[in-house]
Amino acid sequence: MKLEFDTKQYIGKIKESSNYFHTFINRDNIAAGILVLEPGQEDTQTPHDSDEIYYVVRGDGFLRINNKEYRVSAGMAYYVQKQVPHKFFGNKTDLIVVYFFSGPDS
Repeated sequence: MKLEFDTKQYIGKIKESSNYFHTFINRDNIAAGILVLEPGQEDTQTPHDSDEIYYVVRGDGFLRINNKEYRVSAGMAYYVQKQVPHKFFGNKTDLIVVYFFSGPDS
């Protein structure tokens, strides 16, 4: 089982692909990944089957959680309960976020 992850490598691969996220851990009890949104890029995610934590590594913008908007910036973390609608939007620079699920990323 892999124990070390180079998130900078994943960011590069994301920027070269049509996806804006990459899940690098996907186990029964936890999942983790990285999300990269370029300015103006749409966040198309739908509510998840697990609780989730987002940690903003770099960037700006907003996170809408259940119709309430939160300003995002580097160093901030956000909790989203399972099945709650949420989306990032309005970033003027690249937004890089690490996410953690309390179960597998489905």
